[in-house]
Amino acid sequence: MATLIMQGMGLATGFSSAHYKIAHPGSCRTLPVKHVKQFTSNVSLFFVLSVYESNFSERRVSFFVIRSDGSLPSGLNGDKSRRGGLTTNAVSTKQEKAAASTASNPGHELLLFEALREGLEEEMDRDPNVCVMGEDVGHYGGSYKVTKGLASKYGDLRVLDTPIAENSFTGMAIGAAMTGLRPIVEGMNMGFLLLAFNQISNNCGMLHYTSGGQFKIPVVIRGPGGVGKQLGAEHSQRLESYFQSIPGIQMVACSTPYNAKGLMKAAIRSDNPVILFEHVLLYNLKERIPDEEYVLNLEEAEMVRKGEHATILTYSRMRYHVMQAAKTLVNKGYDPEVIDIRSLKPFDLHTIGNSVKKTHRVLIVEECMRTGGIGASLTASINENFHDYLDAPILCLSSQDVPTPYAGVLEEWTVVQPAQIVAAFEQFCR
Repeated sequence: MATLIMQGMGLATGFSSAHYKIAHPGSCRTLPVKHVKQFTSNVSLFFVLSVYESNFSERRVSFFVIRSDGSLPSGLNGDKSRRGGLTTNAVSTKQEKAAASTASNPGHELLLFEALREGLEEEMDRDPNVCVMGEDVGHYGGSYKVTKGLASKYGDLRVLDTPIAENSFTGMAIGAAMTGLRPIVEGMNMGFLLLAFNQISNNCGMLHYTSGGQFKIPVVIRGPGGVGKQLGAEHSQRLESYFQSIPGIQMVACSTPYNAKGLMKAAIRSDNPVILFEHVLLYNLKERIPDEEYVLNLEEAEMVRKGEHATILTYSRMRYHVMQAAKTLVNKGYDPEVIDIRSLKPFDLHTIGNSVKKTHRVLIVEECMRTGGIGASLTASINENFHDYLDAPILCLSSQDVPTPYAGVLEEWTVVQPAQIVAAFEQFCR
């Protein structure tokens, strides 16, 4: 494993193996003394792997610590659409019906972050090449506890705590994927992965093509994103559209514990690089999922509610805003069809197209920005492929093109709310 990671670092950084040097900490004069003390407090012998380039006398890349036994010091932190759980009839939400459904439905209840962890753990048990890397993913268990307990079970080489350097550990993961590993990169916040945009675009998305198919890049990039509860502009970004334009990348967005686990397993098994978007406000969503193993299709949308009057396309957190609006719409005599598109790249145009041919009207509800967002790409795809079936122009409800305010009231105003969906749908169907 250590050899593969070292080879992967060389592939990701562009340095040959000749540029790697193993040095005793005493010779690493640029390594701060406080870090040496921190790393050697419980390690009798360790090495610092540094990268040099022949044209330069100074070290070009940050240190990488490996114990003499090959392990890492713990201190190195600087299928088909489902109809269960969420009822298709938006009005049927009585407690007794929910209780009866739970009693008759086999399986076990999990929160969404637990479902992600269960899927990840099952794949790590199944395939020893699956590994995780990111900030605080090891003994801390991740900021949202998706990797809690995995470090003690699989060790520090398969659950690797990294320095705070997204470009470095994302590049390392891409290199490791080229050598045969299946890394999962956790971004503590998806906004931080903008620091690794070069690696994701120029390496992750293109290396399979530019190598003439010699390398596969089976890497999963995942983490929390979206507008939280007063997390501020830099922690409330919707970056789906940023990555959508990168050739060679697949993108999915989970919205329930069921599809979170199924999409996680499918992404890990894929030979393509996959970005899995998780919403920060959905981690504590609870649902009953099957005991038996299942893997979802990365390119398949989910029919959440069948209807006749108009198609509502949505994903991630907005699925729940749409379903709240659907209850009101049904009580007013409307019959909306709701689809969780789930696959952000490529779109499931088969499912979407069949719905458009039936309802002839499309309303898109997203949390992404209006300009250049997922909704804009989806509108273009539908107009290009199903224009003759539309009886009205496509309507898209998106977030405002402003940084997310910190103030709670202002934050809500930037995001589409259920009342806006109801009003738009009513106007749409007149």
